[in-house]
Amino acid sequence: MSAALRYRIRPKDPAAHLFEVSLTVAKPDPSGQVFAMPAWIPGSYMIRDYARHVVGIRAESDGLAVKLRKLDKSRWQAEPSQRPLTVVAEIFAYDPSVRGAHLDTTHAYFNGPCVFLQAVDQDDVRCELEVLPPDENVGQDWRVATSMRRKQAERYGFGLYEADDYAELIDHPVEIGHLLIGEFDVNDIPHTIAIRGHTRVDIARVCHDLQRVCAQQMSLLGVPDDLDRYLFLLHAPGSGYGGLEHRWSSSLVCARDDLPLRTDADVSDGYRTFLGLASHEYFHLWNVKRMKPVAFTPYDLSAETHTGLLWVFEGITSYYDDLALVRSGLISPDSYLELLGQTITRVLRGAGRLRQSIEESSFDAWTKFYKQDANASNAIVSYYAKGSLVALALDLKMRLETDGRTTLDDVMQLCWSRWGQTGEGMPEGGLEQVCAEVSELDLADFFDAAVRGTGELPLQALLSSHGVEYHLRRSSGKKDKGGKAADKSKQQGPWLGATLAEKAGKSVFTTVLNGGPAELAGIAPGDVAVALDGLAFTAGNCGRRLRTYRDGDALELLVFRGDELISTRVHLVTAPESTCYLQLASDTGEATSDRRSSWLHAK
Repeated sequence: MSAALRYRIRPKDPAAHLFEVSLTVAKPDPSGQVFAMPAWIPGSYMIRDYARHVVGIRAESDGLAVKLRKLDKSRWQAEPSQRPLTVVAEIFAYDPSVRGAHLDTTHAYFNGPCVFLQAVDQDDVRCELEVLPPDENVGQDWRVATSMRRKQAERYGFGLYEADDYAELIDHPVEIGHLLIGEFDVNDIPHTIAIRGHTRVDIARVCHDLQRVCAQQMSLLGVPDDLDRYLFLLHAPGSGYGGLEHRWSSSLVCARDDLPLRTDADVSDGYRTFLGLASHEYFHLWNVKRMKPVAFTPYDLSAETHTGLLWVFEGITSYYDDLALVRSGLISPDSYLELLGQTITRVLRGAGRLRQSIEESSFDAWTKFYKQDANASNAIVSYYAKGSLVALALDLKMRLETDGRTTLDDVMQLCWSRWGQTGEGMPEGGLEQVCAEVSELDLADFFDAAVRGTGELPLQALLSSHGVEYHLRRSSGKKDKGGKAADKSKQQGPWLGATLAEKAGKSVFTTVLNGGPAELAGIAPGDVAVALDGLAFTAGNCGRRLRTYRDGDALELLVFRGDELISTRVHLVTAPESTCYLQLASDTGEATSDRRSSWLHAK
């Protein structure tokens, strides 16, 4: 058996945000070992070029310097060596997101692709990682939280960890700092949540609720053979939201005020958001971390890897994340329908759904979804949001047309058996094939329209067949996310067809919708609002100002474009009915009621 690749990481200079990372290769390539930094991280489909954070790199063997030659933006080659070779890099770490690495005097956090060089052509060699504390007088009481297997380390301690290969090594994010830790079991498998941030969270309640969510999801797809532990890493700052999935863990960010206190009894909107985030990332331990597109088996982290299936792995996950909350009893059906209405609203408010299919959105994630510009809402659709609605429509359609014999649950179970448990990649048409196989329905037209097309989904009819009323109304303002009936106390003004945001003390048009009044008046993204009808017009007062006018009013709008003052005339119109809310139908037949119950309370 080959000697392990030996990695070591040390917070060298927390104040300067520098990690020192070394890699020792026992048997380097005799023609000159090549080292590479990944260009992207699985789960976030954008080239990030992590090599740009390497501020210094050197190599040595037996205490003597070995010359390194840079081959391209992310690869280095050492001079030939017959002896063990060590390469040492200094990594600048000041990305606080779940996709990066961050080091300061309060904590250390890193994802493997950001800090660990790959020894090219030694991907399958076992890896060991020594995690060291800082040298200076900070961090001496820090704890270590990671799902990586301990080899010579105390629980939550510094020391030696191990992974089967490089792919596993970089799939265990590490959080080091002052951590609040909660533990619970799901099907006798130990689960942990480690929280960083100044919060007085009710950790017992969080563990209790996460246990219910995890148990519900595990009942759907079963326990993966290699799942023997799971870790939620949570950063709880004053504001923020995000998550990234891993095989044995997930990294989460949520606002500290979203977490429950011991005095809280209900599930607040913020806590519901956190539970949905944790549910989403947990579902990924099946859907994309073990069952993945064939294009990702294995990952090529040096360049873009295109697939039209991201809607399957993110959209279907986005469908099951909130569904797991209602199925586990943590939220009510009414609360779930509110979330569903908000998702429908987000999709309806973007004209991009009429221009880009979710298959195209998946394929172009690298250059469009993850690199959105001012025209994004007009040109692209989210494979997360619309993908979840396609999953909803597919589930309800199969339930209806097979009299409940086949559901999306059945489809996902067969997909898991076929491509998750075997480790084979799902082919591009794999999900569609399994749907037809399991349901015995001709679903070609559905997939052509919903996945490869840009038409509207038949949600109203499908939801009605499951005892849910579908309603559309006008928005009541920029804070109106949908999901609820109109607040009659909030007057709805005319529609401008644009979004204003405060940037550096100026009110800037950030989004200008195709065909809307602002675009027809010649307003462009980046224009700075000055006045409407002779009075100051800002991001803060735009809602109130518009409510003083009527549909059809023509008003002078002044904006700065660069340093040039532009006057134009804008004709206000009635706002479109693109805000959705759903309600449980009270008068349903037995068959409809049974379908609704089976859908929302499936075991």
